[in-house]
Amino acid sequence: MSDLTLLHDSLHALTGAPREYDALVAELGRARFVLIGEASHGTHEFYAERALLTERLIEEHGFTGVAVEGDWPEAHRVHRYVRGWGEDGEAVDALGDFNRFPGWMWRNADVLDFVGWLRDHNEHRKGQVGFYGLDLYSLHRSISAVIEYLDSVDREAAARARTYYSCFDHFGADPTHYGLVTARGAAPSCEDACLRELADLHAQRSRIAGGGGRPADEHFYAVQNARVAAGAEAYYRGMFRMRVNTWNLRDTHMADTLDALAAHLGPESRIVVWAHNSHVGDARAARKSLRGDLTLGQLVRERHGADVRTLGFTTYQGTVTAASDWGQPPERKRVRPGRADSWEGLFHKLGVPSFWLDLREAPPSMHQSRLERAIGVVYLPQSERTSHYFESELASRFDFVVHVDETRAVEPLERDSRWEEGEFPDTWPTSL
Repeated sequence: MSDLTLLHDSLHALTGAPREYDALVAELGRARFVLIGEASHGTHEFYAERALLTERLIEEHGFTGVAVEGDWPEAHRVHRYVRGWGEDGEAVDALGDFNRFPGWMWRNADVLDFVGWLRDHNEHRKGQVGFYGLDLYSLHRSISAVIEYLDSVDREAAARARTYYSCFDHFGADPTHYGLVTARGAAPSCEDACLRELADLHAQRSRIAGGGGRPADEHFYAVQNARVAAGAEAYYRGMFRMRVNTWNLRDTHMADTLDALAAHLGPESRIVVWAHNSHVGDARAARKSLRGDLTLGQLVRERHGADVRTLGFTTYQGTVTAASDWGQPPERKRVRPGRADSWEGLFHKLGVPSFWLDLREAPPSMHQSRLERAIGVVYLPQSERTSHYFESELASRFDFVVHVDETRAVEPLERDSRWEEGEFPDTWPTSL
């Protein structure tokens, strides 16, 4: 029997039937941490199926938190909305702080629907499910959040925080400018200032937590913003230093944030993580690990073992929302058909439009190394082989995979004519 036949016999076809995810949800529900990926930051099916799986984990297995590859203060506004104690009246307003590039990553129609569902769930069920950010880009917003919190509970502590964080006043609003100047040695870093404020908040916990009429866990959110500020300072400073692996700084921060969140929510908490395949997948099963990179998925597996399940997504072709360069507007781009020597190409040969696989029980063909495609917020189809493919042992990177052969672009809440018209060339250069 061929490997392709064995693979075909082990897949679970997805046709839209009500109970076809039952076995997968049951397996995911055995874990405390479920990490669900995406092969791009702009594919409708990845967001929609991930939301569907998450909703079932919340309803059927009591999951209590959703932690995303987004910044802490931006996600906290959504958290306040879904818990019913924010100022926003509509889900679209609660997503309003996700306004920096790439805005469509969280300000899109699928996330809007999920946030609305989460608010409705919390209003009608006893369990309260939160929405949290794991990332570290929000240097200035996190600093502002720390000071705003301290203003409400301890004016003296707020004054000290302003003094510490005034170190950044000389560098303007762009944190990359701070990183460049300090990396060149043209100005001292603000590392010590960030660490001193973080230590100050930790020391104040028993005295001011829950003060000023704020919810009791607001102090934890302030401490986490101070952690983000310290992590962002190290990240931006490291961007311009050759020997600093900023990828590892970022994924370690996300793993540490997940652990801190789980500890704060308590031993009975259960968390679903939404992040790109490149973070969810285990770096030890990809060639890039030879460069010393690690990932969120690897770290969570190492720290929590059998309490973890990871799931990746793949697609063969379709459309995607992505930019042509960092900071550029979103476009609706055509995704080139997967290469024949890729996992996407192999799954396409099976002739099943959509399916999921339990990689822990996969045939031998799944344990070899093949190319895996990763599309982030920038998609460069003209240089796809070098820009978006890497070697991967898929069955070691994930516990499960969902493949949707043809997908469509996620719909941003804000889009211009470049997205509406799309970028759909009739042919691609044959040399690619």
